[in-house]
Amino acid sequence: MLFSAMAIVANANAQDYPVKPIRMIVGVTPGGATDILARSVGMRLSEVFKQQVVIENRPGANHIVGGEITARSPKDGYTLQMIPEGFVINASMYAKLPFDPVKDFSPIAIVALVPNVLVVHPSLPVRNVKQFIALARSRPGQLSYGSSSVGSPSHMSGELFAVMAKVNYVHVPYKGQALALTDLMGGHIHIFFSNPVNVAAQIRSGRLRAIAVTGQSRTPAFPDVPTFAEQGVPGMKLSNWQGVGGPAGIPKNIVNRIAAEIQKLAARPDTKEKLNKVGFEPYFNGPEQTTEMLKADIVKYAKIIKDANIKVEQ
Repeated sequence: MLFSAMAIVANANAQDYPVKPIRMIVGVTPGGATDILARSVGMRLSEVFKQQVVIENRPGANHIVGGEITARSPKDGYTLQMIPEGFVINASMYAKLPFDPVKDFSPIAIVALVPNVLVVHPSLPVRNVKQFIALARSRPGQLSYGSSSVGSPSHMSGELFAVMAKVNYVHVPYKGQALALTDLMGGHIHIFFSNPVNVAAQIRSGRLRAIAVTGQSRTPAFPDVPTFAEQGVPGMKLSNWQGVGGPAGIPKNIVNRIAAEIQKLAARPDTKEKLNKVGFEPYFNGPEQTTEMLKADIVKYAKIIKDANIKVEQ
């Protein structure tokens, strides 16, 4: 009888949801790709739910800081988090995490896919992947690539490329893409695998040169930049996803309601146009498919880390 009463209350709460503002944790500083997408999703949910969605930037440790806050929050649907694919890489990059990226979260939806674009300093005498591979092989250990942090998608892209192309270069981790790009434009590092939104202006102005994208097809943001597969490296296919989740135990009705609104957002023509301009591809997966994607990617990145002999952080 008690369980029946609790179920009735939970269902009623789900139907009334939301009755107060929702906070959305973002594990990076304002202005980056994850933050931009979070604000687009938050604006949409604010419109349909008639409640404010407050973006709360909690940067640090490749989304671990924000993830810990989310995992420990009440399971009522009033704390969400914009989660990029780098979030699940942590499961294989760190020996100890303050949470389990699958068990401690309620996956809600995948919102968009985004490839990385390989950008180089204009002074580097390469204009395509073949030329870069030849240069890197002629100068083993002398070229360097930056990443936004250890275990980030930019790090994984760099290591996967090293394995696929059989090149040896030096990894220089930073605390965020902005710092890495500043050093790239200053000539302190040679290449960087970036989210398209963070380098669009620099590419168009000529301050950086784009030579390949990691997606299965060209990105609308840079239609003239070929994929790695087109340039003879078919194994370099990494389209990172961006999704929404919350702490484990959010009532299923609430999870499904949020997911339904995100699906409507992803299907809108204006959403596609807006996201395509900055390198995103609108994409939707519901809660169950998102959970399976999380699990599959943990296995995928564990293999990349093993094949590249990347040191696990203690």
